[in-house]
Amino acid sequence: MDVMIHSSSFLLPCDETSTGTRYALVVLNQSLPRFTPLLWEHAKLRLCADGGANRIYDELPLFFPNEDALAIRNRYKPDVIKGDMDSIRRDVLDFYINLGTKVIDESHDQDTTDLDKCILYIRHSTLNQETSGLQILATGALGGRFDHEAGNLNVLYRYPDTRIVLLSDDCLIQLLPKTHRHEIHIQSSLEGPHCGLIPIGTPSAKTTTSGLQWDLSNTEMRFGGLISTSNLVKEEKITVESDSDLLWTISIKKTGLSIQDHTP
Repeated sequence: MDVMIHSSSFLLPCDETSTGTRYALVVLNQSLPRFTPLLWEHAKLRLCADGGANRIYDELPLFFPNEDALAIRNRYKPDVIKGDMDSIRRDVLDFYINLGTKVIDESHDQDTTDLDKCILYIRHSTLNQETSGLQILATGALGGRFDHEAGNLNVLYRYPDTRIVLLSDDCLIQLLPKTHRHEIHIQSSLEGPHCGLIPIGTPSAKTTTSGLQWDLSNTEMRFGGLISTSNLVKEEKITVESDSDLLWTISIKKTGLSIQDHTP
């Protein structure tokens, strides 16, 4: 079985990252994580999902209280705003249109979430086709209404061949497809120790791990039975092998992360 390598190197400053991974960023309509400027710097393609543009416009200047708010808004210009356009304010939309942001109104499509719409745009983008595939970082995907969270988790299962990480100020979540054995390299100064492996969708008849405080050994997991929550990272490399797709989640530490960007 092929091995899939995972690392939260996007939480490190760009000058400390040498993985060669290329990222796209999707900003959803929830409070911005404190490390959003860092994710923005890593990203080669930056999208706002509908009301996510309000968050960039309103909240990013607050991260830089000693700088002019308009200068920050001009610096952090999304490449694309896409969604059903029921949340973005008119003044915010006009501001980014004047800066040259591409706006895609998909109000005719009420069967997919705004995150889903943005994932499809990234998957079909020239930048994605020209590389081995962009890893997608989605902020604001967690917290707020539970039905929104469930819809965002569902997106992970809709596109298991695309690497997508859902992020909040407190944690990250990503899918570990059953088609691979997984090696998760822990950035111990920035994430952990709390973690979990959750079988959403289908039960797991057998899951085996290494590197956790409470490892699994051909263990069955299912809702209504055992699921691995409130586990702890013990080693700097975690391995996971399962007969079912699993969600991996790990806490993000409040200290050690710099919000400052290095954009000239």
